[in-house]
Amino acid sequence: MRDGILKNPCYNGFMLTKQKKTKIISGSKTHEKDTGSPEIQISLLTERINELSTHLKDHKKDFSSRRGLLKMVIQRKRLANWLKANSPKKYQKLAKTLGL
Repeated sequence: MRDGILKNPCYNGFMLTKQKKTKIISGSKTHEKDTGSPEIQISLLTERINELSTHLKDHKKDFSSRRGLLKMVIQRKRLANWLKANSPKKYQKLAKTLGL
């Protein structure tokens, strides 16, 4: 069944696979069972933004994806501002690792 997802012609390529998502989460988690901290959310959004940006370089007229990209950028900015206000050290570390 998992192979069927990757062979699906409707698969658009800018969805994170389970393996890629777990790799990102394991690199950013703050404790053993951490799956939703702001650091992880920002890391996942950054990866999705990067993948969607490469898609939009090839498909310049894909305006619905462009709108989704802008929404993701705004969401990442909000999370980053919250993290910066509440724990600046974590924000600095995350900004350095992600290149924000």
